[in-house]
Amino acid sequence: MRAVVVTEPGRAAPADVPDPRPEPGEVVVRVSSCGLCGTDMHILGGELPPVTYPVIPGHELTGEVVAVGEGVTVPAVGDRVAVDPNMPCGACHYCRIGRGNLCEDYRAVGVTQAGGFAEQVAVPARCCYVIPASFSEASAGLIEPLSCAVHGLNRLPRRPGEHYLIYGAGTMGLMMAALVRTAGAASVSVVDLNEERLEFAESFGLDAAVTSADKLALGKGPGFEVVIDATGAVPAIEDGLGRVRKGGTFLQFGVTDPSRKASFSPYLVYNSEIDIIGSMAVHNSFQPAIDVLASGLDLDPLVSDVIELEDFDTAVARFRSGAGRKIHIAPNGPVGRPEKG
Repeated sequence: MRAVVVTEPGRAAPADVPDPRPEPGEVVVRVSSCGLCGTDMHILGGELPPVTYPVIPGHELTGEVVAVGEGVTVPAVGDRVAVDPNMPCGACHYCRIGRGNLCEDYRAVGVTQAGGFAEQVAVPARCCYVIPASFSEASAGLIEPLSCAVHGLNRLPRRPGEHYLIYGAGTMGLMMAALVRTAGAASVSVVDLNEERLEFAESFGLDAAVTSADKLALGKGPGFEVVIDATGAVPAIEDGLGRVRKGGTFLQFGVTDPSRKASFSPYLVYNSEIDIIGSMAVHNSFQPAIDVLASGLDLDPLVSDVIELEDFDTAVARFRSGAGRKIHIAPNGPVGRPEKG
């Protein structure tokens, strides 16, 4: 079969690899969609500590079960599934206190083992969630990132009537915007340097979409009760920390290069009683994400590009340039998808 293989940092290309076979407790999924995200960029750049090379990346995957291993009863061959890529060990301190997303023996599909930028992938059956037949391909491919956003929402105080400021009008920032609306936000504003993304954000129901928080009325006043960084960019993080209202919350949601540092005022945090919290990946939020989509939340417009596996370099170039919105890789060819562009 064909798969994207990262042989070493900076070197990735489609290649022929052996077809996967399911071990006991595993299934093989024929991948219909796998989203490209910032974590994949960190893998390509050699910036993610758990990764060993070579590796087949891709952790935002969905598809159809085509084979099952010994002992597997659910899912069955033919089931359409979304895959939670995270595989906590279940035995470390954090797993035993119910914080499996902080597992000390971190393993994940598309990070520490072969992922979804491939025609097929073997994954643990326990990581598979059967999804409704009514889901579009775009919705199915958005379940994993939405589950991260659901966990991020769960980390917030979610007090009705609060004003939210989100840095980043990409997929994750706009997903967070859609979700905080359900938590009773009084207003949701977004900051991004990409004019194309801001134009789309305005059509996505935000109260304001600007290139600088200085252009917002609340940005010049007491600030926002909740500020969310969905970029991982240090300048955005530093600016955002200064926009939090007294008694407010700053959520670090974007993935940052582990080697980077940000500066902030400890006195401001102390004197204003600001809560700084993080949100790491998925935590008991995969099924809720599916249920939110099934309830009618329409995120399909977030998918702007569907690109075939052999054009992986094109997908990466578009991602890095900030063109479009969510990019999906279709390893077995796009079916019923938006056109590339």
